[in-house]
Amino acid sequence: MKVHTSAPAAMPPALAGAEPSASLLARQSKNRGHLQRVIHEVVTNRLALIGTIILVTAFAVALLAPILATHDPREQSLLKRLAPPSPEYRLGTDELGRDEFSRLVWGARNSLFIGFAGTAGGLVLGTIVGLAAGFFGGWLDTLLMRFIDIMYAFPGILLAILIVAIVGPSITNLIIVLAIWGTPTLSRIVRSSVLILKSEEFVQAAVALGASRTRIMTRHLLPNCVGPIIVYSTIGLADALLTTAGLGFLGLGVQAPSPEWGTMLSVGRNYLREAPHLMVLPGLLILLTVISLNLIGDALRDALDPRTR
Repeated sequence: MKVHTSAPAAMPPALAGAEPSASLLARQSKNRGHLQRVIHEVVTNRLALIGTIILVTAFAVALLAPILATHDPREQSLLKRLAPPSPEYRLGTDELGRDEFSRLVWGARNSLFIGFAGTAGGLVLGTIVGLAAGFFGGWLDTLLMRFIDIMYAFPGILLAILIVAIVGPSITNLIIVLAIWGTPTLSRIVRSSVLILKSEEFVQAAVALGASRTRIMTRHLLPNCVGPIIVYSTIGLADALLTTAGLGFLGLGVQAPSPEWGTMLSVGRNYLREAPHLMVLPGLLILLTVISLNLIGDALRDALDPRTR
């Protein structure tokens, strides 16, 4: 008896797409659950909550500077120089009779804007370099990493001073300096993550299905590098604020008469006996902002690290 065999019928399009859709929904549900767990752990961390309140307050003050400031931060009155706090001048005046409260408020806008923009630029450059080096490998990886090694040969603040000394001090140049300064560390972090993820099954499956390189990098590799990038961004922003303040303290930051915390700190040290508030207040604001960012970064690191679960 001869048995006739036939090829199995083709799977209907609806059924053919059922498994990938279910897998995608399961993955999205897993990501939402992971995000909710991270938010819960950060919110329940008291130190991180305090840091978040301080940071949100600082950004709110920076955004509302035109409303909160009681005087023009550049308006001078030499007859009222180094005046103590009073109803007219809440935190006194500086060496040129300018309202210290208004200058601190506007200084928050300049300091946070420079730090945030510089950190964002470093995140973009570092992510691109790390993705390209880790994914393509070969001569491109060697070339990019050797260039990063050259940048690492210079201490961060010295590299920033060198670049500012060449291009000149200005807000735009400071942002460019911070972007370049933050690129090496993040590029190595992203590269390390990509080298690990390349051997994962979901990436190999995407390659086998013929996904383009751009799709693999943007849809499969980059989303799985978000955790380290977020943690670094908080710590990198704190370092950017300190670098901005350090350059301002050295006279290479925001130039007078524009207010900036580091520049105000540098000027205030000359009047520490007559008007200590000129140095104490901007220094305290820098300290609180940097500590808040470090507290948030530590909480995010613990929440995103699978070894702590």
